[in-house]
Amino acid sequence: MSQAQLKPSSISAEWRKDFPILSQSVNGHPLVYLDSAASGQQPAAVIDAVAHYHREDHANVHRGVHTLSQRATDAFEGARDKIRDFINAASRTEVVMTSGTTESINLVAQSFCRPRIGPGDKVLITHLEHHANIVPWQLVCEQTGAELVVAPMDDQGQLELEKLWALLTDDVFILAIGHVSNALGTVNPIKGIIAEARERDIPVLVDGAQGVPHMAIDVQDLDCDFYAFSGHKMFGPTGTGVLYAREAHLESMPPYQGGGDMILEVSFESTVYNELPYKFEAGTPNIGGVIGLGAAVDYLQSIGMQRIADYERDLHDYMVAALESVDGIRLIGTAASKASVQSFLLDDIHSHDLGTILDHQGVAIRTGHHCAMPVMSRFGISGTARASIAFYNNSDDVDRLIAALLKARQLFT
Repeated sequence: MSQAQLKPSSISAEWRKDFPILSQSVNGHPLVYLDSAASGQQPAAVIDAVAHYHREDHANVHRGVHTLSQRATDAFEGARDKIRDFINAASRTEVVMTSGTTESINLVAQSFCRPRIGPGDKVLITHLEHHANIVPWQLVCEQTGAELVVAPMDDQGQLELEKLWALLTDDVFILAIGHVSNALGTVNPIKGIIAEARERDIPVLVDGAQGVPHMAIDVQDLDCDFYAFSGHKMFGPTGTGVLYAREAHLESMPPYQGGGDMILEVSFESTVYNELPYKFEAGTPNIGGVIGLGAAVDYLQSIGMQRIADYERDLHDYMVAALESVDGIRLIGTAASKASVQSFLLDDIHSHDLGTILDHQGVAIRTGHHCAMPVMSRFGISGTARASIAFYNNSDDVDRLIAALLKARQLFT
């Protein structure tokens, strides 16, 4: 694909102007933000929605009869309805608000798995996982005596599917798998994997933190049991997230935490828990953040997730081709199906040094192990430089990245 084909169109330029932070300069250079896999930037619509709540409607939700509480509750629950539509959950009761993907996964580990598993049971994950989809399962295995099993990946950063199928044995209680690798950008064939697990009656949790911002998600079509994601990855506020879970699972699961809003009636002898999804939402939630997340959903849907996916696919291909043209580049993660992310090394320059030099030129990338140390170990490295794009990026951003890399190479030769 030629560079001219990907020069910013009037449409992509219009998206970009919705993000106030992108108009600034860093170290005397216009900002090039290529770290959206860590945290996506927020459009003005999200910032304004949060600010409006704090200026006009700030009050606690679900507990007050006064006007401010009712307005806050309507906006908070309205966001839940938007999220239900966004992922096509069967019911709003299947949308549990959390602080992010990490809490969502821990909720499933401790509430769905811990009461039900023990010695002789297995929890199956993959070598591609983020730490947030490793450590909660290590903890629950330590607590119960269950065994953690890891499905391997190949040299391109793809799952070895035949070996994964062989590991889907009768003693596997749950499969927990990422939709898109945050470190490599690998898009796993989630629907087919879920179908294989379903044939064996194995529940599946999908870590969708890197999937939701970049493609349309239909949890009913995927047929997953659980789907976890974070607000700040999808251009919403930090400290917000979602656990989608089948209603039947949530009904059978004990509460994850105790406190206000997850109860109907309390005495010193017993407690009657609230209905779904509130049984899993103890305490005062991040009200403004969730309202902002609802605004992020509105914003994404105004563009269209398929439109975003198509644009980002072309821009990602352009970025990979541009990186490959740089002498001394080693791409880490070359799967056939990828989204948004490319990790790389440049000669023998340490990734932290490379990131610092790029920052001096206004180019923001991520460096290190990306909370995926087992992935780094698989490639025999301590970390990488990682450029990750979103729909507000364009080919000029990629060109600036390449120019900054060439500058870094000159400094180290």
